[in-house]
Amino acid sequence: MIRFERIPMPEGFQEQVEKPGEAWLRANPDARSPKPLWRPFKPALADGFRDLCAYSAMYEPVGTVDHFVSWKEDRTRAYDWSNYRYAAAWINSSKQSLYAADLLDPFEVEDGWFKIVLPSLQLVVDESIPAEQRQRAAFVLERLHLRDDERVIRQRRAWLSAYEAGELTLEGLRKKAPLIARAVESGAGNPQ
Repeated sequence: MIRFERIPMPEGFQEQVEKPGEAWLRANPDARSPKPLWRPFKPALADGFRDLCAYSAMYEPVGTVDHFVSWKEDRTRAYDWSNYRYAAAWINSSKQSLYAADLLDPFEVEDGWFKIVLPSLQLVVDESIPAEQRQRAAFVLERLHLRDDERVIRQRRAWLSAYEAGELTLEGLRKKAPLIARAVESGAGNPQ
């Protein structure tokens, strides 16, 4: 995970999503899931996250709108722009039953809290993370399959291989997989 800055609410969101969403919530108190009024604004969310998954910090061309505070936890946040994160669908599904308090918010994570170890490509918690955040950070890596799940390792390996083959510059790697670029630059865990 890396730090992401909060994204200003896009023009038209309040009129097209917030207000109709509030009305829909009042009219549908027993609905099992929210009406996806936010869909037209997914490109703005993706742009705000630089097309990176908020959790894996890698390029995600077809991500989903993640409700950081889930529908089951607080229905009133379903149409709240500040509650949206851009995420890979499989990672978003991994956090469905979790409470926001159990997770690290990508808007609150600081750069340097996590690092990729080479050559294993595992994502680990760095010593720089505050002690009071370490337990949640370890939980997030495990529960969202970010540490060493084969799906995420394969993605990391593909980005690193593209860089090593000269198909991607270091600047390109920074844009597509910033944690891997940092690991390459620092030689994190590379045998000498």
